[in-house]
Amino acid sequence: MSTVTTTTSVHAPSVGTGHTRVEGRDKVTGAARYAAEVPFAGLAHGWLVLSTIARGRIRALDTEPVLAMPGVLAVLDHRNAPHLNTDYAGLLGKPDPTCAVFQHDRVPHLGWPVALVVAETSEQAREAAEALVVHYEQQPHDVELTSDHPGSHPLDGHMPAVTEKGDLDAGLASSTFVVDAEYTTPEEHHNPMEPHAATARWDDGRLEVTDSNQGVTWVAGELQNLFSLDPASVRVRSEHVGGGFGSKGVRAHQVAAVMAATVLRRPVRVALTRRQMFTLAGHRSPTIQRVRIGADADGRLRALEHRSVSRTSTFHEFVEPSTGAARVMYDADAHHTANHVVPLDVPTPTWMRAPGEAPGSFALEAAFDELAEKCGIDPIELRLRNEPETGPVSGLPFAGRNLAACFREGARRFGWADRDSRPGVRREGRWLLGTGTAAASFPAGAAPSTATATAHPDGTFTIRISAADIGTGARTALALIAADALQVAPERIRMRIGDSDFGPAMIAGGSMGTRSWSWAVKAAAGELRERLALGAGIPAQGLTVRSDTTEAVQALGPAERHSFGAQFAEVAVDVTTGEVRVRRMLGIFAAGRIVNPLTARNQLLGGMVWGISMALHEEAARDLASGGVVGADLAGYHVATHADVPRIEADWIEDTDPDDPVGIKGLGEIGVVGAAAAVANAVWHATGVRHRSLPIRPDRVLTAAAGAPDA
Repeated sequence: MSTVTTTTSVHAPSVGTGHTRVEGRDKVTGAARYAAEVPFAGLAHGWLVLSTIARGRIRALDTEPVLAMPGVLAVLDHRNAPHLNTDYAGLLGKPDPTCAVFQHDRVPHLGWPVALVVAETSEQAREAAEALVVHYEQQPHDVELTSDHPGSHPLDGHMPAVTEKGDLDAGLASSTFVVDAEYTTPEEHHNPMEPHAATARWDDGRLEVTDSNQGVTWVAGELQNLFSLDPASVRVRSEHVGGGFGSKGVRAHQVAAVMAATVLRRPVRVALTRRQMFTLAGHRSPTIQRVRIGADADGRLRALEHRSVSRTSTFHEFVEPSTGAARVMYDADAHHTANHVVPLDVPTPTWMRAPGEAPGSFALEAAFDELAEKCGIDPIELRLRNEPETGPVSGLPFAGRNLAACFREGARRFGWADRDSRPGVRREGRWLLGTGTAAASFPAGAAPSTATATAHPDGTFTIRISAADIGTGARTALALIAADALQVAPERIRMRIGDSDFGPAMIAGGSMGTRSWSWAVKAAAGELRERLALGAGIPAQGLTVRSDTTEAVQALGPAERHSFGAQFAEVAVDVTTGEVRVRRMLGIFAAGRIVNPLTARNQLLGGMVWGISMALHEEAARDLASGGVVGADLAGYHVATHADVPRIEADWIEDTDPDDPVGIKGLGEIGVVGAAAAVANAVWHATGVRHRSLPIRPDRVLTAAAGAPDA
């Protein structure tokens, strides 16, 4: 036994100071291995075969010629695949049947997995998969979302589908100024840098999956249920993840890999191509949103209605909750919101960075800008006049709402006071210049998590938690939290994450990851320090303390917990080509205590860049005839590149959540929210024309410049 001194004479706090990523060197030197790079002896490769029709049934598969091809080991389809259990509710509810592959002969959308070809090499598997002939019975399909679609219906998600208070018609009728407009956003796709990949193998009766995901205990739980396995017999590891944005949950490729490994009794890897990801990794649904706002002569709201229609698949319901932002941002005596879905013959949409808030904030904040114009009130002043004292729908108190401070600081730094409110008056040659702003909010939740902290005789400490670092810098942030709880230098902390054997923990999603994990890490490390301070000896294998925050999280009192922000943008619009260039952006956020300013700023800037992309570039066009995405790759699906990113700055104000032991709120998604609206509002200020449909393409700008009504 030995004793370790955990403190120095003066411990300099680590939280709040910038630290480079603890795994940064491994990533830039290639030592960090991603899911498709981890070596396995005897590895076989699977390749998914996807349907070429949008709706129908499989009549036959010509597998015999494929099985005779070089290196081919097996072909799995609905006739011979292992049976799966789908009658359960997992972490996020009932499983999407897309992941329950090869269970029937039905085809509900283009790109539905119909078979898996397994071969000795990836090249052999792909060649054989492309040679497999599948015969279909094709049926008519429908992929077109319309606001008046007969299949439209309200759908609860993680929030109620409909909220209503007050008399909306009376509120609008009594208003001096009214905005009534429809806004649309297109289908969008995640496209993380690292494609999805998973390797499954059986080792001494235990299933081990090496994966790229946003929650190892989540994926392990789903695999346990799908394959009816004992929880102790499944281990999922996901050490390095090259981006997720909501797409890296339980997908067809993981399940197919487990099936093949079960049949062949050898390791099998299934990796998706970029094109396959457009079908199998989920997407953000397009939305059609109607916003009606009524205000009195002073700009104070009397009525607010926000209705959104998004699409879902015909076999699994998912709602894009775009009206969630309206339920938090502004209040009115009459306040109505509704989220509707339309089932269509498309893949199931899923969570995508700032789900609901990203498209919803575009419609709401653009409508607020239109109201400001009608009222003759500065857009920031109008928002400040309508700051609610409590949750507009819930009536709950806010656990901190520093939106006004964000706007005031942002306006000062952006030079908003010098803005000429008249549209279309600033010009540099062929470029029209304009500025715009928008508000942002995103929920700040916490979920139960477990962690362990171990003290070693050599004076180092190991923290183990089933967290997922999807590019956010979670390893580094958690190391800083642990260092302060133990009152040691961060260099003495070793972080171990991404292993389901470490126990249950929150997934990396909903801007809840770091907040939830930090709570558990601080609890474990704090108790370990107390034991060491009492003279607890350290055995050779180390002294370990385990935390579980379930009771603490459940004890949180009801409140509206959110991060907030103010977005500002300046654009230049070329009236001869229709090109829109963002010249500069500024985002000021109230996102709780900032653990690591270096990686925090990285997250906020990344979100704002995504907002530029959303406003000007991103649009997945779906072919009505085939039912598929046109140009399903990064050549056809445009995203912002370095040339599109201007002078962009993100910062924050002092903010904290008094109910959180670390003071964290979450900032992984708030940077996206409001950014597209700020750009769109700036385009109006530059040109005098409203663009209510994203993206603001050059052809739409030119059409508007030719005298068409608002786009």
